[in-house]
Amino acid sequence: MSQPDPDAWRTQVRQWLATVLEPAPTSESPGETADLAVFHRLPEDEERLLLERCRAYHRARFDAGYQALTLPADKGGAGLTAAHVAAFAEEESAFEVPPSTELISVTVRLVAMAVSLFGTAEQRHDHARAFLRTDLLACQLFSEPGAGSDLAAVRTRARQDGDHWVLDGQKVWTSGAQFADYGLLLARTHPDVVKQAGITAFLVPMDATGVEVRPIRQMSGGASFNEVFLSGVRVPDRLRIGRPGQGWEVATTTLAFERTASGSGNRRKGGTFPDVLALARSLGSTADPLVRQRLADLYVRAALRAATVDRVARASAAGGRPGPEASLTKLMASDLLTRTGQVAAELMGARISADTGEPGTFAWTQHLLGAPGYRLAGGTDQIQRNLIGERVLKLPPEPRADRAPFSQLPGT
Repeated sequence: MSQPDPDAWRTQVRQWLATVLEPAPTSESPGETADLAVFHRLPEDEERLLLERCRAYHRARFDAGYQALTLPADKGGAGLTAAHVAAFAEEESAFEVPPSTELISVTVRLVAMAVSLFGTAEQRHDHARAFLRTDLLACQLFSEPGAGSDLAAVRTRARQDGDHWVLDGQKVWTSGAQFADYGLLLARTHPDVVKQAGITAFLVPMDATGVEVRPIRQMSGGASFNEVFLSGVRVPDRLRIGRPGQGWEVATTTLAFERTASGSGNRRKGGTFPDVLALARSLGSTADPLVRQRLADLYVRAALRAATVDRVARASAAGGRPGPEASLTKLMASDLLTRTGQVAAELMGARISADTGEPGTFAWTQHLLGAPGYRLAGGTDQIQRNLIGERVLKLPPEPRADRAPFSQLPGT
């Protein structure tokens, strides 16, 4: 099947976007900066309204054939190329796209992709399409209190009972669980093999009997993360994703998409270089040579991250699954967030600790309180460095003492 010419297709995209979105503001004045929070801290009713705005846009995008551009058509995508992805992103940047949420990103860019790649034809028809269109929302049930960075150590158990599986365990740091229809869950089904080989992935209905969601209050004031408890939850075998024991492959592929999404994505996360520059100008600090040096360093890092995101996204869009190089974009994103907050705090001094009423200053506290959490989300910075060192730079791996069957490991 021939591909549409990217330039002609770009014109069609621009015309379609103009029918569903307003043009993006041309500039922002100091003090009218966009929300600087890294993680949402909205009341539940406002969060639901935001979700509906996002879903309306994604449904329109799906119906117009612009969702999942590089997925093959038989898997619910448009079957286009990296050039089309780049063209769409460029055209979309000229419009005011509804601000996305972690749950929307997880649904469309992670769970939908995992079900599309590993699911059966029935699962792709019943669930992947609905996730891509956001008719259904899905959270990610991976991390546990004792299995965050060491994800292969999950202790949530799944035992088969006829044509169902019975799940017992606890998950944590689950974004948007209170609004999700399903959760993509990892559970241990085979304890007598090495830990990576004994994991299976499931789609769990979040309204199933035995599922309990408890919000976690963050120091920034929001509660966008949750604990999820599973007690005797029965899940039909038709909701198993991939083969029994294939969960680690599902997980690593999904996490690569997550790191790519965390490193890029169209949802604004915290303050950016233009925000810091506007702050410096409003405070009359741009003539200070030390401030100029800090701003230049921040600009260069932001430009390098954008270039790396583009390179990784193009490689992924060309047909391959995201690999360990996605860890580069995630690590650069969390580092840039931290440095951005540090420069803003240096510019403001004591203003960062009290609201003086000056526009565009005290709002930075939301950035500073949220940035540390981003160093954990999607895999800690330390894990990203391990992945880069071992899988990209081909350095010798760290010594491992957990190669025995999971049931024989200490503490299991």
